Amino acid sequence: MARVLIEVCIDSVESAMNAIRAGANRLELCGNLGLGGGTTPSLGLLKAIQKVANPRNVPICVMIRPRVGDFLYSDSELEVMLEDIRIFSEHGVQGFVFGVLTEEGRVDVERTKRLVDASSPAQVCFHRAFDMTRDAKEAINDVMSIDGMTRILTSGQGKSVPESLGILSMLFETTRSAQAGLVVMPGSGINPSTVGHVLERLLPLGLSELHLSAGGWLEGGMSFRREGMGMGVGGSGDWGIWQTNERVVREVRSRIETAT
Repeated sequence: MARVLIEVCIDSVESAMNAIRAGANRLELCGNLGLGGGTTPSLGLLKAIQKVANPRNVPICVMIRPRVGDFLYSDSELEVMLEDIRIFSEHGVQGFVFGVLTEEGRVDVERTKRLVDASSPAQVCFHRAFDMTRDAKEAINDVMSIDGMTRILTSGQGKSVPESLGILSMLFETTRSAQAGLVVMPGSGINPSTVGHVLERLLPLGLSELHLSAGGWLEGGMSFRREGMGMGVGGSGDWGIWQTNERVVREVRSRIETAT
């Protein structure tokens, strides 16, 4: 069987180092992963992580998302996304990750095409905005109609991949029948205890990539914490640090290698 590539989403140099040491094949670089699913990272973060990833030939795909919340973007937000793509393209990234929807819950094909064209020749992933569409079959056909799209990241429109294997199976079968060359990359809820069942179901359908964060909140290092104060996040987000767990990525890699 073919080897399964592991993509790990990260938002810090420490997480990048943990992911690479554990066997990640590609990084999805975001900002603020622990808050609303991540946003566009800073250029400074990219440059710092490239110092870790480039010597090890680990490609970096950058999330382009100007804010948390829905994926219906204003004209000005779309211009920000296009400008971010232009800037990051000048700094050697291998790919971009984004998604744009219409008010009615469909893939916004026209606006997505603009972003894809701006990203060329880099890889392009339509991210989990896919999971917020009104119909998965309609959405996969819309994505396949966009020239230059490399892959989609999806949970199968459920809370996690293990809960949504039926929809994911349909997506694999649809892309294979259409000979679209579009990679379906499952992501959400991939961990050492679930990856075996996911591989069992999806490897026969052509699974070649998996996405995970293996992330969680770590206790911050500050000994002084002003009581009753925070920055509006609440809970661990005000005093904690989001970080990728090296052990989790390593165990997922081990289970993949055993299965394949």
